Amino acid sequence: MPVKIKDGLPAIETLTGENVFVMTDERASMQDIRPLRILVLNLMPTKITTETQLLRVLSNTPLQCEVRFMYTSSYCPGNVNPGHLADFYKTFEDARQEKWDGLIITGAPVENMPFEEVAYWAELVEIMDWAEQNVFSTLFICWGAQAALYHHYGIGKHPLAAKVFGVFLHTVTDTKNKLTRGFDDAFWAPHSRHTTIDANDIIAEPHLELLVSSDEAGAYLAASPDGRQVFVTGHSEYDADTLKLEYERDIAAGKPIGVPANYFPDDDPTREPHVRWRAHADLLFTNWLNYCVYQETPYDLSALGAA
Repeated sequence: MPVKIKDGLPAIETLTGENVFVMTDERASMQDIRPLRILVLNLMPTKITTETQLLRVLSNTPLQCEVRFMYTSSYCPGNVNPGHLADFYKTFEDARQEKWDGLIITGAPVENMPFEEVAYWAELVEIMDWAEQNVFSTLFICWGAQAALYHHYGIGKHPLAAKVFGVFLHTVTDTKNKLTRGFDDAFWAPHSRHTTIDANDIIAEPHLELLVSSDEAGAYLAASPDGRQVFVTGHSEYDADTLKLEYERDIAAGKPIGVPANYFPDDDPTREPHVRWRAHADLLFTNWLNYCVYQETPYDLSALGAA
């Protein structure tokens, strides 16, 4: 089944060209089915790229998902067309009036800043608190995961001596969790960050479960036992060339950056990168949508938070 998105979103043309099944509002209105309502708080500066990446991994499931995007009104992104935000995005004031089956909070390029110094931190805290009563399951990605672990559980991030940058091997530590169903014992996933979460801090928290970790990249996948909160420290949604573009950007800016690990054949940046994470990316998002959202969320969303 497809993802259901607003007519005219730039991602439609890209995904259709990749043979990804998408459905516009007009066509979906002719089907007698309640799609899952998924809200994406897109904190990335590359809005259209991130939209496309997330829609791609959300589309590979039998479930129909109505996906809407949101941005923070307390910080106006400077590198996106305001018309694009007006056409395809909600503010929190708009979204908070509704109930949602799922929420995705993306990463953001602010990881070296203390959380409280981020321009939209107060609004993000309000969104995370609101989600507990108005969203059935929330998936936090990269800095979004760090922010949520800090706000909800007091788990802090730690600076790294060198950026974790590349594609790393991960090991499933809990094979019986619904989120890791179908996972190989070991699999690859991309990371790109200057800070990390100590896996021992997650293990020590009784309200969290560590599901996947990496010897090189640290904790990767954690969740609350009920699946209402899911934390992913990497970027399984990344395109084939995302790390390449980040590497070339930093080289051009004169920043100290190493060749992304386990990415280019023979670590040669003149060669095309290997994609070795796509299957598990699809499975991760499919498992979240199916087991944490679809199988558990109330059919009548107005029941959310009623208790």
